Amino acid sequence: MAGSFFALLDDIAVLARAAAASVDDVVAGAAKASAKSAGVVIDDAAVSPQYVQGISPKRELPVVWKITRGSLLNKAGIIVGIMLLSIWAPWVFPWLLLVGGTYLAYEGAEKVWHWIGRLRGHGDEHTVEQIVERTQTDEKQIVASAVRTDLVLSIEIMLISLANIDADSWLMRLAILVVVGVLMTAIVYGSVALLVKMDDVGFWMRRRRPRWVKVLGTWLVKAMPVVFRLLSVVGVVAMLWVGGHILIVNLAEVGVLWPYELLHTITHSVHAPGLVIWLIDSGLSAVFGLIWGAVVVTVLAAVARLRFRKPEAR
Repeated sequence: MAGSFFALLDDIAVLARAAAASVDDVVAGAAKASAKSAGVVIDDAAVSPQYVQGISPKRELPVVWKITRGSLLNKAGIIVGIMLLSIWAPWVFPWLLLVGGTYLAYEGAEKVWHWIGRLRGHGDEHTVEQIVERTQTDEKQIVASAVRTDLVLSIEIMLISLANIDADSWLMRLAILVVVGVLMTAIVYGSVALLVKMDDVGFWMRRRRPRWVKVLGTWLVKAMPVVFRLLSVVGVVAMLWVGGHILIVNLAEVGVLWPYELLHTITHSVHAPGLVIWLIDSGLSAVFGLIWGAVVVTVLAAVARLRFRKPEAR
């Protein structure tokens, strides 16, 4: 009886060691996969804050939480989908990424067109009255738009992560993707929540002592509008850059090689430090994304005009 008891303890110890090793493998795999997708995560963090601009301060965190919840649901669905597709239809991944890249390029180009319209006096900023009077429907539209953009970026994050997982076990790959999904969501939307409430922190600090705390609080309050304007620009550039890069790489995957070959030729003809080459690569990807997105915006605008054109009187 005692021998059986100690044999059971030994089996439990072996299982515990195996479980610990599996956890270590999952953590290590998640760290590697997360590092490979860091560029898209940065883009996601830059894009996301623009969706809470123009929202009443009292509603900022609830809206961020709704977007976060949508992002987690996105990633859950994406993980299930890509794990099944990786078994039955891996050839579909480039086409999915082309659709996602097109959407990002379209979003970025539309924002650029909106900026041009504002410069020409055809756009408008949110007034205080508009912000206060935003309805629940407005918030739902904002959340829906943010979750759609998050869907594209999440697909990219998950696919990059899957491509950089070395584990052979299907369950191990699944576990790593789940860890990456939760980790990336926490990083992105935790940063967004921190950013959108930073001005409130500044106001709180202005009421505290000593004087340097008041000065820092005043600086935070004055700096945040500038930070959000910069983030808005970075977010649009990020959409064009990531969208353009996705399109170039995956067009090559489906047989359209000239954009990738042209980019490859230009970057390899430049003898410069790695950072400069990366900037050139990213800039050209953004230009390609802008051109692609502008074509989509033009086509959709033409279709909309044809669809809603009033019939001529006879």
